[in-house]
Amino acid sequence: MTHRSQHLLTAPLLDAKGLDLVSAERVVYVLRQSFRYDYDGPAYGLQQRLVVVPAARHGNARRLTHRLTVTDTDAPSTPSETLVTTHRPRSGVVVARARLPVVTQSVTFSVEAAVERRGPWQDHELPWAAAADPQWLRPTRLTTADDAIRGMAHQLRGLRPRDAAVTACHLVHEAMPYEYGLTGTRTTAAEALALGRGVCQDHAHVMVATCRAAGIAARYVSGHLLGEGATHAWVEVLVAEDGVTRAVALDPCNDCPADARYLTVATGRDYADVAPASGSYDGGAIGRLTTTQQVGIAEAA
Repeated sequence: MTHRSQHLLTAPLLDAKGLDLVSAERVVYVLRQSFRYDYDGPAYGLQQRLVVVPAARHGNARRLTHRLTVTDTDAPSTPSETLVTTHRPRSGVVVARARLPVVTQSVTFSVEAAVERRGPWQDHELPWAAAADPQWLRPTRLTTADDAIRGMAHQLRGLRPRDAAVTACHLVHEAMPYEYGLTGTRTTAAEALALGRGVCQDHAHVMVATCRAAGIAARYVSGHLLGEGATHAWVEVLVAEDGVTRAVALDPCNDCPADARYLTVATGRDYADVAPASGSYDGGAIGRLTTTQQVGIAEAA
């Protein structure tokens, strides 16, 4: 990590409202995020899985540097071997795993990262075969279609793939106003649509399920939206055109393109593939999670 890169992790952030992020030739995004778990008793054999580090490359964006740390109140100098980071070459997903024998009070997992985009914002280009990749076409437990989802998918028939993607985004947004607290991480697309309410995760699942039911490849995106205080989710629809496959990024929660205001961390078949933080521990302790997040622009020109 160069001194220049290190500086970016703590650099002051610009006021993004006055910046033309779409046309800018160079933009540096900075992410600062933490997950703190407090326990009312000892938590034994804690195992934590984190998908919080942006991929090394995503389209014309590349990760410049990152720092991932574990802070245990019982052992402030937590050994580095408790944190193991692995990369999935095919998907670019970065998975970090931490193992702690016991946590008696609290533990915090923190990530800082700087991502640079070179050139104006554009759809992420992939190999032609990506639009036919079975992993983006097959339903998962969270994205299995029911009659209601198949009904929305039927409305996409006959449309060009890019038009179908935009239509699916709008249909999901209209069908499901945003409401926090009704769904959870295990709520399926069919269940969320039946409730008629949900959060960004649910909107993304329903849109992915709708596209796949129409025979259109789509993937779940976990990342961040400038100005929001929590992780966000949206969809990339894989559209084959002009000899390449383009990942058309759309946000059904806000019914808009996912443009330069969005920072991608990871893509997967559904939330379970790229859940930002998940884990387990033994014992009868009850844990409480507190998250903090700051995402902004350090440089733009």
